Amino acid sequence: MAVELCLLLLLLCGSTVSEVQPLHKPPPGTLDFGFVPAKTYDTNAYHEPGPIGILFRLVHTFLYLVQPNSFPQDLIKKLTQQKFGNVQSDYQKPENVVLTLQAIYYEIGFIVSAALGLLFVLLLPLVGLCFCMCRCCDNCGGEMHQRQKKNADCRRGCFAMFLFVASLIISIGVLCAYAANQHLTSQVRGAKNLVHSNFKDLRIFLNDTPGQIDYLVSQYNTTKNKALSDLNNVGPLLGSRVQERFAKEVRPALDAALTMAGAIRETKEALENVSVSVEVLQEGTERLHSNLTDVKIHLSNTLSDSACSAAQAASTCNVIRNSLNQLNINANFSGLPGVSAQLAKVNDVLKIDLSSLVQKGYAAFNDTPDLVLNQTRNILSDIKNLLDLIGSNITSFTQMLPVQKVLADLTIYLTQSEAYVQDYFPLVEQYDFYRWLGCLILCCMVILILVFYYLGLLCGTCGYDKHASPTTRGCISNTGGNFLMAGVGFSFLFSWVLMITVVITFVTGGNVEKLVCEPFEDRTLFKVLDTPYLLNRHWRNYLSAIVLKNPDINLTFEKVYSDCKENKGIYTTLHLENLFNINEFLNISMYTEDVSLKIEHINVNLSNVVLLDEIGKRNLLDFSSSGIDGINFAAYLTEINKSVTKVDLLSFANDLEARADQLPKGALENALKGHANSIRMIHNQQVVPLEQAMKYVKARSTLNQSIRLLQRTSSEFMVKVRNVISAVDAAQFLISNDASLVIIQETKKYMDMIIGYFEQYVEWVKESITMEVAACKPIANVIDTAVDIFLCSYVIDSVNSFWFGLGGCSIFLIPAIICAVKLSKYYRRMDTEDVYDDVETIPMKNMENGNNGYHKEHLYGIHNPVMTSSVEQW
Repeated sequence: MAVELCLLLLLLCGSTVSEVQPLHKPPPGTLDFGFVPAKTYDTNAYHEPGPIGILFRLVHTFLYLVQPNSFPQDLIKKLTQQKFGNVQSDYQKPENVVLTLQAIYYEIGFIVSAALGLLFVLLLPLVGLCFCMCRCCDNCGGEMHQRQKKNADCRRGCFAMFLFVASLIISIGVLCAYAANQHLTSQVRGAKNLVHSNFKDLRIFLNDTPGQIDYLVSQYNTTKNKALSDLNNVGPLLGSRVQERFAKEVRPALDAALTMAGAIRETKEALENVSVSVEVLQEGTERLHSNLTDVKIHLSNTLSDSACSAAQAASTCNVIRNSLNQLNINANFSGLPGVSAQLAKVNDVLKIDLSSLVQKGYAAFNDTPDLVLNQTRNILSDIKNLLDLIGSNITSFTQMLPVQKVLADLTIYLTQSEAYVQDYFPLVEQYDFYRWLGCLILCCMVILILVFYYLGLLCGTCGYDKHASPTTRGCISNTGGNFLMAGVGFSFLFSWVLMITVVITFVTGGNVEKLVCEPFEDRTLFKVLDTPYLLNRHWRNYLSAIVLKNPDINLTFEKVYSDCKENKGIYTTLHLENLFNINEFLNISMYTEDVSLKIEHINVNLSNVVLLDEIGKRNLLDFSSSGIDGINFAAYLTEINKSVTKVDLLSFANDLEARADQLPKGALENALKGHANSIRMIHNQQVVPLEQAMKYVKARSTLNQSIRLLQRTSSEFMVKVRNVISAVDAAQFLISNDASLVIIQETKKYMDMIIGYFEQYVEWVKESITMEVAACKPIANVIDTAVDIFLCSYVIDSVNSFWFGLGGCSIFLIPAIICAVKLSKYYRRMDTEDVYDDVETIPMKNMENGNNGYHKEHLYGIHNPVMTSSVEQW
């Protein structure tokens, strides 16, 4: 049923996915679908044993020594596939014999160890029985007589030390066994919470999956809303793209035309500046010229005076008369040609507002988005209806599937399973209590033996008196010896029970560790389970045959476990795409094709876009033929660069006054000095203003700039006008003839962008189904909990540690028995002892009274101190 739920849930998820081939490039806009809602699972499928882990690792090392061979994959596969019948001849087949030998070779470590354990079980009780009977016959140390030797103290000390070491090792072993026993019980009791956590995760897995599916379905609205938004903005989006394609040609052409309109206005301003500046400068130079002419006439009249005929003044007057030609203006702006004709033509050109015509072209071109929007209203309405239809189909399909019913059934099944576990868990705890009690009894057996040994050592050591003879030893020492012999007796009684337990748990726990736990950890076990035709001779892949009803699909236990371990979606994990075809339920590719066809029908007509009409072009041509290039710019620049007068009037006046001083005193001298002062006055009142007054300076500067501007631009006007007209014509030709091709190309890009949203949605749904929807981490947690944690970590590690500790106790009982029997002879009170007349003579001679030469104190009733040696013959 769980498989059916997975199929149904993922079917619903898959209904929103289409097998759209990635024919388009990823769109520039990325949709944000958010995160699929998912709760955190509580189960942490990892167990840290704590300090007892040291013991577990020690046991693993011992098992590696017993069984160093790697996991026998091929052997297990062959043994599983090989059919052993009830007929004896089947086992005698060569291939079966080989497999049996291979199995024995692999298990040789366990077989030898188990054989030694069974030998221990058989021989030790038999040896104990024989030992008991032997002692009853006063043999095997049963005779209450102790022979005396010189090294008795050394032997007693060695036996005591060996027994103590053996008892200490046995104590460590029983502590390990007890700790393993307690650890198993505590983990079994704590497993209830772990089981509850797994059931809780499975319930979350079932309860969250419908919400995740609903979230995937609801995110179609995100795609639809984004597509609708772009469709509503088809003008800015598609229209702007078309506009940008033409803008590379149109905008530079219109910019050049607009620049030319500005150049016409600048030209008019320059011509006006030339005209005004020339008038201002002409006015100033004409007045100066008139005054200088008057001064020259007056000077000439003065020099015509008879006083200049005198010999002393004649040469001076001639020099002055010859310099009169210098009193004249140098810059003559009156002779410059006028620019009124050119200015008139430019004014005629400006009667037509070229800038306004260019702006109309801009406006017509910038209206392309609105033009696209107005011409695509009907098509966009159809596309919007189609998107609504897709959404309604998804909603109606989800309502058709009985998801809630299947989920309810599975929830009931899960609840019943949990109740079953909860009901039987007290029984498990009860049986575990019985197991714990049995193991505790086994530990108590060993502890009882240890108590006798430790009490024997304690009493024997504390009560031993080396000056006392064997027959006169104290009660404490004698009790110590009795304790040791009691420990020996219980050792013979309990050892075979302990060893049987050790052998059974060793063979079981060791093989489970080597054949289940270790291969599960490195996932070798899954490779065995994934062997073709292993679990069913008719199915190549067992899991795919169970889940998908198709054994040829490569669905393996290892891959399923690995994917669930990585918390991938169950759709991908179980290859549920092989169970149904998503396109049969909802083929979004069909709808995207319809959307593509409708978008391709978009046809935008840009024939009404006029960048610059014929009036504007004629206006440009009229400007180019305005005659500005015919202006004599050289003449203007020549006059501008000239000084105001030919000679510096101040210098001339000073020179005139100096020459007047060379003349005899009289009217001529005074007249010439008067003329010098007049020249100075003309310089100060007219020349200086012409050179420094803002009016004239600005006029000269403006005239200079305007003439240079006109000179610089006049030579380029014709070329620029032709280039502007050519650029406008080329852009207009592009709009008129290539608009359809550009619109088709940009419409294709626009269509790719719209369809790209659906492709993003599809890819997101696929990725979500793969990694997030119905993530099967709880399934891997259940497997890990059952095998890795409960079976291997809780049970097998504890069982293996138990037999490891108990087995060590059992083995060291043998040296403990030997040492205890030997040592008890030195602690127990003897019935007879060796008596010597010559204390220096150690060999047994001169034995008194008694058929064996023993001295029996109870016959004499007196104490006979002799020198004895604490030595015992076995």
